[in-house]
Amino acid sequence: MDLVLDIVDTFVLDRVYAILLPSNTTAIEYNQNIAQYINLPPSEWAGKSLLPRDSPFRQGITLFFLTWLFGALTYLTTSTLSYIFIFDKKSTTHPKFLTRQIPLEIQSALLAIPQMALLTIPFFLLELHGYSRLYSSTPPFPAYTYLQFPFFIAFTDFAIYWIHRFEHHPAVYKWLHKPHHKWIVPTPYASFAFHPLDGWAQSMPYHIFPFLFPLEKRVYLALFAFVTVWTVLIHDGEYATKSPIVNGSACHTYHHLYFNYNYGQFTTLWDRLGGSYRQPEADLFNRETKMGEEQWDKQVREMERVVREVEGVDERVYMNGKKEQ
Repeated sequence: MDLVLDIVDTFVLDRVYAILLPSNTTAIEYNQNIAQYINLPPSEWAGKSLLPRDSPFRQGITLFFLTWLFGALTYLTTSTLSYIFIFDKKSTTHPKFLTRQIPLEIQSALLAIPQMALLTIPFFLLELHGYSRLYSSTPPFPAYTYLQFPFFIAFTDFAIYWIHRFEHHPAVYKWLHKPHHKWIVPTPYASFAFHPLDGWAQSMPYHIFPFLFPLEKRVYLALFAFVTVWTVLIHDGEYATKSPIVNGSACHTYHHLYFNYNYGQFTTLWDRLGGSYRQPEADLFNRETKMGEEQWDKQVREMERVVREVEGVDERVYMNGKKEQ
């Protein structure tokens, strides 16, 4: 995140902080972390504020708003593009599609994102002050330049599986994870429609990884963006892959329909080892049959049985005007 702060401070925030909280001292020269990649000298406003660049308080404020803005814009942009170009609009006529579902999904996500951002700031501040293993120059060994990608995916996939599965424990589910399972037939806008603590808990492996293992700074930023996009893609209802390895949208559809299957984020490995894998039926990969009445009737019957077992009373209000009991 130091690279992001260097850029934003130089072009925008040095001046903003200098105007809001001016200092009479002369400008201070700061070491630019971004200078390892590009030549970006500090702005003329650097050091002219009572809150210097290296103030943890200033860094925390800046990172909170940047994380909130980045999260909201990425969510809205990616979800909207997915909804327009990928999502099958016929899903909105599914018997278990909710009344005003899309506005409710967006509202839930936009309320959760700033709270998740606030909870994430301590990780970023610790990274900024040298407590992580993020690096910008030489990897631990040459091959690690490439190995860090699959290593990151493997670590986070393992950790998220167990966090997600724990959230389905009866003592936790109803107050923490149930808000995300409100969406039986999710749209891309459901991707961040979490309870804030739920979204934060499932994001923790991404932030814990660089405290345990080396990770190049630019790779960290790229993976952060990738994870955000991936979360949207597994909620888009487009069953693009039949891969027995990739935990794609078809697998995640079953998780929303039937609750106790396919907890994984990227792969099916831990679901297979943990006995929670459910292979999507072939009918889901046929555009005609996946939206057919026979498929939907089968989904509804099993989903209603599972909801009674997991939640007791179904409090959702569906597009057909029916509130299940």
